[in-house]
Amino acid sequence: MKEKLIHFFKQETVLCAALALAALSMFLVRPDAEYLSYIDFRTLAILFCLMGAMAGLQKTGVFQWIAQALLARVRKTRQLVWILVLLCFFSSMAVTNDVALITFVPFTFTVLDLIGPEARKRLTIPIVVLQTIAANLGSMLTPIGNPQNLYLYGKAGLSLGAFLLLMLPYACVSFLLIMLWSIVQSRAYNVPVEVSFREEIRLDRKKAQLAGYLVLFALDLLTVARVIPYGLALLLTIAGLLVLDRSIFARVDYSLLLTFVGFFVFIGNMGRLPVFYEFLQKIVSGHELLAGAAASQVISNVPAALLLSGFTENFPPLIIGVNLGGLGTLIASMASLISYKFVAREEPGMKGTYFRQFTFSNVAFLAVLLVFALVLG
Repeated sequence: MKEKLIHFFKQETVLCAALALAALSMFLVRPDAEYLSYIDFRTLAILFCLMGAMAGLQKTGVFQWIAQALLARVRKTRQLVWILVLLCFFSSMAVTNDVALITFVPFTFTVLDLIGPEARKRLTIPIVVLQTIAANLGSMLTPIGNPQNLYLYGKAGLSLGAFLLLMLPYACVSFLLIMLWSIVQSRAYNVPVEVSFREEIRLDRKKAQLAGYLVLFALDLLTVARVIPYGLALLLTIAGLLVLDRSIFARVDYSLLLTFVGFFVFIGNMGRLPVFYEFLQKIVSGHELLAGAAASQVISNVPAALLLSGFTENFPPLIIGVNLGGLGTLIASMASLISYKFVAREEPGMKGTYFRQFTFSNVAFLAVLLVFALVLG
């Protein structure tokens, strides 16, 4: 039992911290009817719907099918790096940074195995590091790219167009930085490239399911844009998953939903304590961008967004701060741990090298983008 608890804590550290903070805050503010007002049910419902639709699409193999089609004629290292990295950058805008990395990092190992041991040895670390950066930066453009965006988008009351315009300059600069760094890495680790897949992924037998999940995803987008109510989207998603594939329910990240609930309770209770509220408001107010980026380095950007949002009304710089703050340390974005776990499993001897290159590259990207943010605004 003790070993199981230790394992659970290691796997769900953020969830345990959120629930512990919520529990402690209950001693300061006794539970009452106002607790219900803490919970952002819209964010939780849309998160569930998105995770269900994305898990379904991932299970159909559509993302791997797209990747195979793009890689079929690759002959140069630069082309290989661009495709594998930009798949993460652009897909994360729609399918979240977590799903992009869960899908394309293992696919990268498969591709490098097909090219040969020299390619795998030389290209694994630079490509996976860039994929992780690309997924974290691409996801910041849209409200559905990552959980903190979905939450802050709703809390700020921004229109979809306003959110996209807010983050577009940073996405464009990020794209240019990724392309330039990819060229540098391609030249440094150049190897002969020829990709030929042993088994071609086919979608013939999954067209009905694919169409169904795409419909659910379209419903999610309409819900995010406030075209249809979230309650209706939730009911339709549950019904759709029951019809398409009930096993998808087991693929939903319920720990993330519980993490949100824990932080909602903690933030709500702290907001009712004048001394604590005024203290944090003084620290955050007027410094939302830097506070968001700094807090993300220690507690990751999702908890940072949830925590700091309770102590400011100036949400645009906070949105920018926690998104850029996903770069930097390994825990700045929880999605980054996904890539690290894949590297640790596939190439345990490379963990130290990966960590060093990851940290150097992330800090460099973060520094450039923070300077750009401060100059811009």
